Amino acid sequence: MPTTADSQPGPAPRGNAPPAVPSDPRQALGALGERVAERWLRARGWRVVTRRFRSGHRDVDLIVERPGLVAFVEVKARRGPAFGGPLEAVHWRKRRELVRSAHVWVARHGAPDTAYRFDVIGVAFGPGATPTVCVRHVADAFQVPS
Repeated sequence: MPTTADSQPGPAPRGNAPPAVPSDPRQALGALGERVAERWLRARGWRVVTRRFRSGHRDVDLIVERPGLVAFVEVKARRGPAFGGPLEAVHWRKRRELVRSAHVWVARHGAPDTAYRFDVIGVAFGPGATPTVCVRHVADAFQVPS
C-alpha cells in the first residue's frame, strides 16, 4: 500500500508545540496536571528549565528555577480527594528516584552557588463539566538524607 508524506513518522515536536495526549486516562490526567502546575509556577515567577527530565526509567516532572534556586518538582494530579493528598503520594521509593534523577541533572547542568530543593505540587480537579481546579504547592517538601 503506498504511503504519503503525511503518514510518515517525523521528528518530535519542538518548541512550544503542545505535547501529545496520552491514550491512558491516568496518563492524560497526569499530563494535564503537569500543564496546570507549569502555568501556576510561571505565574509566580518561576522559569521552566526542563519538562519530564528522564534519567534511565526515572523522570522528574518539572525542573524550574529562580535566581540562585532550582526546584525539582513532582506533580500529582487527582480527581477529587479519594486517593489522599499529593505529599502522601510521594513515598520513599519515589523520593529516592527523584533524588537520583536530580543528581544526574545537577552533574550535567548544575551551577556553583545554586541551591536545590524538592517540591511537590498537587492538582485536584473537582467534578462537573467545568471542574474547579485546586493547586497545592509544597515547597521544600523533603530533604535529601546526608
